[in-house]
Amino acid sequence: MDEDKRMQVIMGLIMAGGNAKGSSVAAIQAAKQGDFAAAEKQLTAADQALTQAHNVQTEMLTKEAQGEKTPVDLYLVHAQDHLMTAIAFKDLAQEFVEVYQRMAIK
Repeated sequence: MDEDKRMQVIMGLIMAGGNAKGSSVAAIQAAKQGDFAAAEKQLTAADQALTQAHNVQTEMLTKEAQGEKTPVDLYLVHAQDHLMTAIAFKDLAQEFVEVYQRMAIK
């Protein structure tokens, strides 16, 4: 993979992570306001962004398995860190939405 393509992939991972985290924050805010339909919509958007990133990772892993090595540098480490934080944040957002839903029932 040439350097331009590699940087596009890395930036795609960072953007997907940022989009997922942003949607997760929006889900929590919507749930806090009692708008659970909007919260679920935001969680779905977060899942879609994470799926995009997962697909990119799968492609990278497939190429690695085929012998095409990916250089590991600070850009790639940052992208992976950003993505893993977004995954954890989305999982926590799901829990927050569920807690707000339970609180609204009482």
